[in-house]
Amino acid sequence: MALKGISENVIERSIGQEIKRYRTKIGLTIAELSKLADLSSGMLSKIENGNTSPSLATLQSLSKALNIPITAFFRKFEEERNASFVRSGAGVVIDRRGSRTGHQYQLLGHSLGKSIIVEPYLMTLTKESEEFPFFHHPGMEYIYMLEGEMVYTHGEKSYHLRPGDSLLFDAEATHGPEKLIDLPIKFLTVMVSSKEPGNG
Repeated sequence: MALKGISENVIERSIGQEIKRYRTKIGLTIAELSKLADLSSGMLSKIENGNTSPSLATLQSLSKALNIPITAFFRKFEEERNASFVRSGAGVVIDRRGSRTGHQYQLLGHSLGKSIIVEPYLMTLTKESEEFPFFHHPGMEYIYMLEGEMVYTHGEKSYHLRPGDSLLFDAEATHGPEKLIDLPIKFLTVMVSSKEPGNG
């Protein structure tokens, strides 16, 4: 799934800073590195300032010119990726399984941990949405009701949810909205799972 619009070119800035750091460390000017990597000075300047997203081929050329592994450009991003800020109304609409039943998933952030995946969403259900209590996926899920009213099923039990109610459950069991009572319905849902093989 695409996260463009959430990271606000954090990755580009981080890569650019690393390229500049390695360039200055070995005493190369922008013009000298540009020539070695077969790039224009203007393009390299844009990359270093985080104003453009370099292609994989460009990163490969730069890594050869600097005599470092291509993964070195991403190290700072991996170390400093400790926050995800999304302005009001700026969450990315994601296409998940529920989208086919009229459930709108608006991603409010992205995974930050090295061992877990955390996905917070603003969910919206309207008159076009279908009742679908058959979702299941690895990990845990938390729901906090903001608006509307619905009956939500988890396993063999059903819960009547109104604004202010919350529900935390094992997402391996089948779950989902069984009855949509008062539309539109909005709720915050946070899905958490491990990064073990098969859960990514």
